[in-house]
Amino acid sequence: SPVLSGGEPGSHLIQGIGAGFIPNVLNTEIIDQVITVTDEEAYLMMKRLAREEALLVGIYSGANVCGAQKVAQDLGTGKKVVVILPDTGERYYSLEKNFRREKNADRQKSNQTKEAKWR
Repeated sequence: SPVLSGGEPGSHLIQGIGAGFIPNVLNTEIIDQVITVTDEEAYLMMKRLAREEALLVGIYSGANVCGAQKVAQDLGTGKKVVVILPDTGERYYSLEKNFRREKNADRQKSNQTKEAKWR
């Protein structure tokens, strides 16, 4: 949830991480760090895991692996990072078309905003 990293609740494409949802069982006092991952990073990692590792996981798992990679990079060589892949890719067969459509709409809005600022 963007709220955990100090952001505002908002829509996103990572299913399983609700916009502003923080479960009652989450003890935020034991969290060392919140790592942010974009929808696009998570989606591309989900596809990469399927293509390169033959792991049919979902976008939530893609986000987890992206976060684990960021932690591993910060820790440096010789360290171990454990990551959990909690979802399956079966639910995401139709996601690709929807994801691309949503991202194209976001890019068009962004480009329109940039053009408006220059006028």
